[in-house]
Amino acid sequence: MTNKAAFTPDEWLSVIEGPTSAGLIVVTASHGGTFRETFAMSKAYNEARSARGKSEVLDEIVNSKPKMEHIHADSADELKTHALERLRAGVAVLESKATAEEVEDYRQFVLTVAQKVAAAHREDGQDVSPAEAGAIEEIRNSLGASDS
Repeated sequence: MTNKAAFTPDEWLSVIEGPTSAGLIVVTASHGGTFRETFAMSKAYNEARSARGKSEVLDEIVNSKPKMEHIHADSADELKTHALERLRAGVAVLESKATAEEVEDYRQFVLTVAQKVAAAHREDGQDVSPAEAGAIEEIRNSLGASDS
């Protein structure tokens, strides 16, 4: 199993920014529910903490304070582009240092965060808005995840 010590500080930052980057992408995909969506992100971390032991990397991620690089973006599209880059960077680092199972656990955790954020606030009578569903698909593609 891989742990935090296997990564440089910059590599680890890339890894731990992935889940919050995914949450941010979904939060900004459509309007409304920001408080509920942020709370849902926190809840996803808490739920993952209660499932300790499956992956040392994931245990260390969810026990770290969620991180997000503070960037200046001129538009929501620029913010999304930067967040998707952070996701790709985190997966690339994990692919180079962690086991295939740990990489897949990370992908699933990031997607779980995104899905919980999307479902936290009903919009136009839907649990997940079309914009949020599109954002989740972009996240899935950036992670290199399959439709499981």
